[in-house]
Amino acid sequence: MSARRFADYAALPTAAFGGAVVALGGAALLFGIGNGGTTIVREEVASPSASPASFTGGARLSINSIYRAAAPGVVQVTTTKVVAQPSDPFGSLFGFPQAQTQTEQALGSGFVIDKVGHIVTNYHVVEGASTVFVSFSDNESMRARVIGKDASTDIAVLQVDARSRALTPLPFANSDSVQVGDAVVAIGNPFGLDRSVTAGIVSALQRPITAPNGFTIDHVIQTDAALNHGNSGGPLLDTEGRVIGVNSQISTGDTGNQGNVGIGFAIPGNMVKNVAAQIIASGRVEHAFLGIRAKAVTPNVAQLFRLAADHGLLVALVEPDSGAASGKIEAGTTQVTVAGETYVLGGDLLVAADGRTLSSTDDLRDVISGKKPGDRLTLTLYRDAKKRQVTIKLGRQPTSPQG
Repeated sequence: MSARRFADYAALPTAAFGGAVVALGGAALLFGIGNGGTTIVREEVASPSASPASFTGGARLSINSIYRAAAPGVVQVTTTKVVAQPSDPFGSLFGFPQAQTQTEQALGSGFVIDKVGHIVTNYHVVEGASTVFVSFSDNESMRARVIGKDASTDIAVLQVDARSRALTPLPFANSDSVQVGDAVVAIGNPFGLDRSVTAGIVSALQRPITAPNGFTIDHVIQTDAALNHGNSGGPLLDTEGRVIGVNSQISTGDTGNQGNVGIGFAIPGNMVKNVAAQIIASGRVEHAFLGIRAKAVTPNVAQLFRLAADHGLLVALVEPDSGAASGKIEAGTTQVTVAGETYVLGGDLLVAADGRTLSSTDDLRDVISGKKPGDRLTLTLYRDAKKRQVTIKLGRQPTSPQG
């Protein structure tokens, strides 16, 4: 299955001439870059019977009510960046000037989170941008500053100088309470069509996706609400109009289709709140990092190779200069394949972290995601069939996975 970030770079040249590492340190489905061409959009008004049933009755708001309350807080993000272009070898021969750079524009979405002008969007929307502008529902456009961004969670925070009464912050819900089947609404700017609304349900939870820097983002919300290029950074809302996630990626299957096929992914709101708070406080986010590559074993594999426990993570690689290396964690050296799955034997079998039983790499990432660089992590492991406890000082996550 192919997956794409809402890369939102519409590759719109304006004018320019001249000059599977287990990071175990916290956190691809990437929206592709659209080629040129004309997109024809036919808008249809859905009948009331076409709305998700859970939007009617009870204390839940209608889609229209959610939209009217939240849309003023959703912005369109327009960025420009300068990209280098290959030199034309024939230009210099005839003395013609050569285009050395080209300016590209990108469109994305974002939403206001407070009355001092902070706006959340995706990292990949503003990555490499030389200028960032945001426009509000009254079509007023203003320049925004990038306060900070975090590639490991695909989150960035912008700020605009605007009067507080002109800003409509969107409230967050507790994303940990979201359940499969819950009705949701997405507001964004697909293909530049500002503040479009779509609705659907939460299709699945706990999805892992790949961050722009190659690390894993865990606990992602999957939805069938229609998302397309330009929706990146927009809010996914619950039936009370509260943010439960930031729309970030879609899967397009293996068809090569660049549009929505009913599989979208949103970074969970609780993660977004935490990351945004760190960015606002210090301009950056630091993720703790253990520095191993590991694979979970099944009871069958444990029995087949007579491992000391029927669960745990077999260490396949230890990153140099990492906390795991300093803590003398040992990687395996013998590669074996069972039912198409490859395992590396001979190294440590990690069975618990800070007392939490490890049955998957997600378990270990969860423990580490709650820590900071420099914090201690106690690992329970088997080495040569002997049970041990090792305390590791966690390091800082590098800019990208190694190996």
